[in-house]
Amino acid sequence: MEIKKQTSLRGEMEVPGDKSISHRAVMFGSLADGTTRITHFLNGADCLSTISCFRKMGIRIENTKEEVLVHGKGLYGLCAPEDVLDVGNSGTTTRLISGILSGQNFVSELNGDASIQTRPMKRIITPLLSMGADIKSIRGNDCAPLRISGHPLSAVHHTSPVASAQVKSCVLLAGMYADGITSVTEPVLSRNHTEIMLNYFGADVTSRGTTASIAPGPILRAREIHVPGDISSAAYFIAAGLLTPGSEILIKNVGINPTRDGILRVLRDMGADITLMNVCADGEPTADLLVRFSTLHGTAIGGEIIPALIDEIPMLAVIAAFAEGTTVIRDAQELKVKESNRIEVMVNNLKRMGADIEATEDGMIIRGGAPLHGALIDSHMDHRVAMSFAVAGTICDGTMDILGAECVNISYPDFYRDLYALGQ
Repeated sequence: MEIKKQTSLRGEMEVPGDKSISHRAVMFGSLADGTTRITHFLNGADCLSTISCFRKMGIRIENTKEEVLVHGKGLYGLCAPEDVLDVGNSGTTTRLISGILSGQNFVSELNGDASIQTRPMKRIITPLLSMGADIKSIRGNDCAPLRISGHPLSAVHHTSPVASAQVKSCVLLAGMYADGITSVTEPVLSRNHTEIMLNYFGADVTSRGTTASIAPGPILRAREIHVPGDISSAAYFIAAGLLTPGSEILIKNVGINPTRDGILRVLRDMGADITLMNVCADGEPTADLLVRFSTLHGTAIGGEIIPALIDEIPMLAVIAAFAEGTTVIRDAQELKVKESNRIEVMVNNLKRMGADIEATEDGMIIRGGAPLHGALIDSHMDHRVAMSFAVAGTICDGTMDILGAECVNISYPDFYRDLYALGQ
């Protein structure tokens, strides 16, 4: 797909529902008694994989343009799937559902696309085995496909070596089927959508510092859920508004959970003009974001803020290349095990555009301000890479040609339409 330079970007918009929250709404609704109604659900490929998996386990799910209705059967209402549970490209589906499946009374197999089959699953296999789960990597390489034989579970206190909401959620979900209080301690607090939503459904989840705990055997009740706009999707339009002269964009109903708002904090440090309006702090906090063109400068990004913006680092790398001065990104080695090795992919592609950038073991160093031009970009079928370079293509001179541009369907099927709709 070819992306061409835009002039100013102006207007109001709403980005799709939060991917993390959409996944969890379907999962927890399936385990609840009654019908859960979900509005502003993200109908991207990843979340549709979650719906498909639970349908295969006997859950009736109605998905229309207006809403998703999940007819839950309770904590022990799932049935054995007759086929492999296909998670597609979704790491969230794979890791969270593994915790649920470990406590069932049936055998299941999880598999996905080529990318999923290379992503590290030992980080969930280890704590699940410590709980007494029967889970194994079929090929013996600690990756999918996974075979899980449901088994009675024991409560544990797991200390995770990585700050990962997927690992934490996997263990907490398995903890619902354990024989006592199950806890997870992280080195740094990761996103807490699971804790918020499980409590909303009626579970007993407590959080203290970087430790989350869950009591076993909760009775989950169906709820109404309106999914806020995904800040990860909003990031691309925030970047476009900040970097395109004369731009002013209002992005409505964006989730600003403090465990996810790292990009807003970093961009303000870089000199961004972003105003939060209509802030709502109930449940998952939301706000409208007013974004205006700004002159940005380099910064240092690392430490405890990384889990709060890990998915936005590809876009931040592009922003840093357009900003003045040097930006250093560190403590982001987790980027190597995403849909692609995002450190390597971002550095190589930005170099093709003329950026002064180098990779480090846990991040990158970007010396901004060099003239950038369009180039042939390989997305490696990574949706966040494709969207980041699409934004870059609307700002730089020349034509940007993105290989695998269709991979944005994973999280934002209408991305290109929405991006060009703002052009003047």
